[in-house]
Amino acid sequence: MSVRAVAVLGRGIVRPDEPVLRLDDEGFTRARAAFETLRVYGGRPFRLDDHLARLEASTGRLVLPEVTRAQWHELIGEALAAAGLADAMLRLYWTAGADGAGTPVAAASVAEIPAELEQIRARGLELVPLTLGLEPGIRREAPWLLGGVKATSYAVNMAAEAEARSRGFDGAVLLANGDIVLECPVTNVWWRTGRTLYTPSLELGILAGVTRMVLLEEAPALRYEVREGWFRVGELAAAEEAFTSSSVRELMPIVGLAGEAIGDGRPGPAAAELQAALRAAAGRG
Repeated sequence: MSVRAVAVLGRGIVRPDEPVLRLDDEGFTRARAAFETLRVYGGRPFRLDDHLARLEASTGRLVLPEVTRAQWHELIGEALAAAGLADAMLRLYWTAGADGAGTPVAAASVAEIPAELEQIRARGLELVPLTLGLEPGIRREAPWLLGGVKATSYAVNMAAEAEARSRGFDGAVLLANGDIVLECPVTNVWWRTGRTLYTPSLELGILAGVTRMVLLEEAPALRYEVREGWFRVGELAAAEEAFTSSSVRELMPIVGLAGEAIGDGRPGPAAAELQAALRAAAGRG
């Protein structure tokens, strides 16, 4: 990932290699910070208001000092203008500030889209299930566990990705106790049987992905029924096809799980149709 521009609240454009956080910022010392990652198409951030609403919800749960929508729009405009990229990855960071003293750090960075994404989309992902050791729904019942919050405390997620790769897989599918499918470390997960799409319910405390929301809107026009719920990993393994969804990676087919093929072991038609629908939605703005 090549960062092309960074804008910081109160400082404007800074060099990508210039320090932004103090050592005593609680975003660093205690991971008391939130972030959003979204894709820019043709110079326009896709579903920016939805991402800002989710960012505000996350920071409300983390009790972070206020940053206004107007300030975010100014930062984003500065970063996009400085980067000069029509298609890009935009990240927003919002921290508690030094010692949580009430002065937040807000920053926007613009980076190039990873070049390997289309190659990965063409071949698909081989994933492995890994358990989080949580009871299904506990992250919703215990809000202090920050279920659904996009906080910077991603250590567990990254450890799961590292474990999956150490076993020879591209990534992980996270499970609650009882083999209930939750999500992947940085994406939502979907699968198809017939004309029905399945995806875990937000009641499980998973992240409410903005791309997930777009697919829920677009699927009926493609004659897919969508079922959200609590599903066991065996249902995912037995599907005709599966895929992940996220803002920057968009849709990524899952062609294998724990060394066994999903469907015929190739990217499936629903992923391709919904990927096209996502791009069309982005083109509409």
